[in-house]
Amino acid sequence: METFGQLFEDTLKDVYYAEKAILKALPKMAKKANSKKLQAAFTRHEAETERQVERLERVFQLIGKRAAGKKCPGIDGILQEGQELMHEAEDESIRDAAMLAAAQAVEHYEISRYGTLISWAKRMDIGQAAKLLEETLEEEKATDGKLTELAESEVNIEAEATGAGEAEEQPRRKATGRRN
Repeated sequence: METFGQLFEDTLKDVYYAEKAILKALPKMAKKANSKKLQAAFTRHEAETERQVERLERVFQLIGKRAAGKKCPGIDGILQEGQELMHEAEDESIRDAAMLAAAQAVEHYEISRYGTLISWAKRMDIGQAAKLLEETLEEEKATDGKLTELAESEVNIEAEATGAGEAEEQPRRKATGRRN
């Protein structure tokens, strides 16, 4: 990689790979979600992600390149962590909170990448690419906001209630030295 344009293309390939990987993960997450609202959020974001992939393909066309992904260890790690949490959480409400947190980690990764690409597209005077990327960035920010709202209004509350009895038990064990 020797030019700014190559750096832009490389990062574009990274986010293209990420969006495709996310498209594979979202249906699994929707299926595992206990909360109907969380399930709907994952399903809704899947349709939105499909449009985001199409926008990325248009950006590739604008720079005269074939749309292609490049393996992205960052998104792979975030998605792998989410998979592990889905399998480790035995309680449905804990699993929902874990999946929601993993989904937000994905959104934050995407927000970072799209912000960078927009800045670079503007610097390279590719205004149409910047507009397409900005549209996606706004969707990612909105999704993150909706997930935060869902976490604070329902999912985290239910998860906390699940562990409340155990959390109250631990201080008592420490005070008496008893173990159950």
